[in-house]
Amino acid sequence: MGRPLDDAGLDTIFRTARTYNGYTDEPVTEADIRRIYELLKMGPTSANQQPARFVWLLSQEAKDKLADLATGTNPDKIRKAPASVIIAMDWDFHEHLPFLFPHTDAKSWFEDDLDKRKEHAFRNSSLQGAYFLIAARALGLDTGPMSGFDDAKVDAAFFPDQPHVKSNFISTLGHGDPSTIFGRSPRPEFERFNRVL
Repeated sequence: MGRPLDDAGLDTIFRTARTYNGYTDEPVTEADIRRIYELLKMGPTSANQQPARFVWLLSQEAKDKLADLATGTNPDKIRKAPASVIIAMDWDFHEHLPFLFPHTDAKSWFEDDLDKRKEHAFRNSSLQGAYFLIAARALGLDTGPMSGFDDAKVDAAFFPDQPHVKSNFISTLGHGDPSTIFGRSPRPEFERFNRVL
C-alpha cells in the first residue's frame, strides 16, 4: 500500500513545479536520463503496452537538429537547454506484448487493427510522457514540454527507418532558471470541471 507524500514532495512534483523556458548551465547526464527512465517505466499503461519511444538529445548537434524543426520561440529554448527529449509512440507496440504482457495472447488483440493500435499508442505514450515529467521533477530536474514542432519532419529526421514510430510531443530538460518563467496561469476550482455522482 502506498504512503502519502509529505508537503515538500507534493510541492516538488506538482504545487511549486513549473514549466521552464530556460535553464542553468548545470548539465544533464546520461546517468540522469537513465534514472528518469527507470522511474517512468514503472507507471501503468494498458496491458503494460509501453508504446512510448524516447529520444534523449544531449549533444548540441542533436538539439540543433530538433530545433530546426520547431516553431515559434521553441527553437531557441531547445538549443539552449542542457537536454531535450522526443516522446514518440510506436504503432507496432503489440509486437512486444509477448514479453511485456506474457500471461495472455495480448498481441492478437491488436494484430490486424492499425486504428486500434494508433488509439492505444497515443493514449498510453501520452501517459508515459506525463510520467516522464513527474519522474524528472521527483529527481530534482525541470522540464519544458511543448507541441510547437513539425511532427512529420521530426519523424522523418529521427525515425527514418521506423515508419511505425511517430512523435507525440517534445520537451526540454534541465535545472530550471526561475527568471525564465511567467506568473502561474490560473488553475480551475474543483466545481468548474468536476462532477461527483
